[in-house]
Amino acid sequence: MGVDAKSTMKGVEVTEAAARRIGQIMASDPGKTALRISVEGGGCSGFSYKFDLVDSQNEDDVAFTRDGATVLIDEISLVYMGDAVVDFVDDLMGQSFQIRNPNAVASCGCGTSFSV
Repeated sequence: MGVDAKSTMKGVEVTEAAARRIGQIMASDPGKTALRISVEGGGCSGFSYKFDLVDSQNEDDVAFTRDGATVLIDEISLVYMGDAVVDFVDDLMGQSFQIRNPNAVASCGCGTSFSV
């Protein structure tokens, strides 16, 4: 008997600030239902995060919800993002979603590129 891959994956935390911002974005774009985060090859450190607004969940997506906000991450990207924290920061430098990823051994100043 095999082990369900989804049951062995590490989770991703969505902070209250990120959930609030996702809710605001979804309210202004009623056709979209979730924020999809994926990991792609490239970027100045080897991998980069990609953020998309989507209207449906793919079969290989794992959903993380908080306060009615949904973040979707595909199973392959989740391998690189296990135990990460998705946050939204609004400071003097600007507004952005930020990923605090314990799997990243290095990251770039842009905040969306990392290496493992």
